[in-house]
Amino acid sequence: MRSAILILSILFSITVSSQEQEIAVKKVTEAANNYIDTFYKVDTTLAYKSVHPKLRKVGWWFNKKKNEYADASEMPFERLISLAKRWNAKGDRANETSIHKVDVLDVCDKIAVAKVTAIWGIDYLNMVHTNDGWKIINIVWQSEPKFSTRDKN
Repeated sequence: MRSAILILSILFSITVSSQEQEIAVKKVTEAANNYIDTFYKVDTTLAYKSVHPKLRKVGWWFNKKKNEYADASEMPFERLISLAKRWNAKGDRANETSIHKVDVLDVCDKIAVAKVTAIWGIDYLNMVHTNDGWKIINIVWQSEPKFSTRDKN
């Protein structure tokens, strides 16, 4: 009888853990999609929902005239909100057919990493699980890459 109870306890904990993982992956995906849609849909409420107020975003954009990458200045949360309000305000940068891809790379109980592919390029999002849900706290990005080792997959 004890062994049956032990087996049932183990199976229950595995099921609960698996369900928790599925929910976490879904919430991380939602936060990453909210990040893209903050800009595409010019909806800053999505950023307030999914981006941590202590955000640190750094990146590099390709300057075609100079044929080289240039550092973009660091972007804290307030600048992200400011940019989101104007980046696609006229609807001329992104629309419903623009690339909008999220790859969840890893989810743990407290942290997660996702890759976002959008019209502007590639972003790697570091997330943290807070009392308010999954929040993007660090972003490293670059404009559309010339190549990616993931292209081989």
